[in-house]
Amino acid sequence: MSLGADMYRQQILDHYKYPRNYGKLDDPTFTHTGENISCGDEYTFDVKLDEEKTTIIAIAFRGEGCAISKAAASMLSEVVIGKTIDEIYELDRDDILELLGVEVTPMRIKCAVLAEKIIQDGVRLYKAE
Repeated sequence: MSLGADMYRQQILDHYKYPRNYGKLDDPTFTHTGENISCGDEYTFDVKLDEEKTTIIAIAFRGEGCAISKAAASMLSEVVIGKTIDEIYELDRDDILELLGVEVTPMRIKCAVLAEKIIQDGVRLYKAE
């Protein structure tokens, strides 16, 4: 195992044990819940947009899942603050895998991208209102 891979594993464990932006937001612009039915991971994201309703200014999530899904949710919650909702649509699987920094097995891809899908689905539903 390389030193770099070990560093990323430690980072994943840190985000799993001490997730960033974990909890609830008061008065979110929208809230959306999603789950990975194949393994039981489930999270709810609260998103607050700026006055123009275009840019994420705060985010919080709650729920439970495996180390990969919770670490990805925590890392993503840090990255999306300051992004426009249009930029959220541009996120893809490779962005999440790059954040995690470790090779994710095909069986765990759904775990890794769950948070991304929940946020993107929440934005889609919000814009459809």
